[in-house]
Amino acid sequence: MTPIGTEEQISRLVAEYSPMLLRLACTRLRDAADAEDAVQEVFLRLLTLRPVFRDAEHEKAWLIRTTLHRAADLQKAAAKRNVPLEEAAQAAVPEPESALLDAVRSLPEKYSAVIHLHYYEGYSIREIAKLLGVPAPTVGTRLARGRERLRQLLKEDFS
Repeated sequence: MTPIGTEEQISRLVAEYSPMLLRLACTRLRDAADAEDAVQEVFLRLLTLRPVFRDAEHEKAWLIRTTLHRAADLQKAAAKRNVPLEEAAQAAVPEPESALLDAVRSLPEKYSAVIHLHYYEGYSIREIAKLLGVPAPTVGTRLARGRERLRQLLKEDFS
């Protein structure tokens, strides 16, 4: 395939993948604006690096991995920031969100990513393995361990 760069190619990628990438970023980041920033930065990186993809599968895998990495970077940066007391008090007010989504967000990234891709995006274990570049048995193990952690977290919440 040719390198990414034409306006038509970029428009197609943004239209095709933005909703999925935004949902994926939202599972890692609590703030929708941060998730939108992460996705925008992924597309900016795409324009800057202009990678050459073998096929559509490679293209999708690159976008998903880059989104997960960018969301993790933003999460780490947010943890290191000093927040004024007033902002911290406002952030402590719980938002009406699903207990399940909160539980998925609280999992380590390796578990939340496979759970999101499997249950929210509908990918098979094999497809997730290709997208993330890990063996299929690893994806299966992460799904099983992630589900077990979710059970424990939800059991604690409702006990």
